[in-house]
Amino acid sequence: MLFFDLFRHDPSFIQIKSGEYLFREGEAGDVMYVLISGEAEITMGGLSLDICRSGDIVGELAMVDEAPRSATVIARTDCQFAVIDKNRFHFLVDETPRFAIDVMQVMARRLKHVNQRLI
Repeated sequence: MLFFDLFRHDPSFIQIKSGEYLFREGEAGDVMYVLISGEAEITMGGLSLDICRSGDIVGELAMVDEAPRSATVIARTDCQFAVIDKNRFHFLVDETPRFAIDVMQVMARRLKHVNQRLI
């Protein structure tokens, strides 16, 4: 996946251990993350929405919306994430248009998944 290829050699990593939270629903957020290694779960209101693996992104809404985090991300295994701030995000959108399309596809897939769970 493009996300993994863009960030696997990134120097700005954070590591969290299994069971730790990357962020929680309702918190302020101004960065997104690319999961480099490990497995993490996205939950909303206590319901599991998705399992993320290497190459997946989380927190992408923070790049386009100033609202608090809409979901919680918790590590299911030890995880390593690349951190993407808004400046870098905008640079990537400008320089790599495919990046923007991939982010939109992730957002659309997650929205469809949430809609299906609500029906």
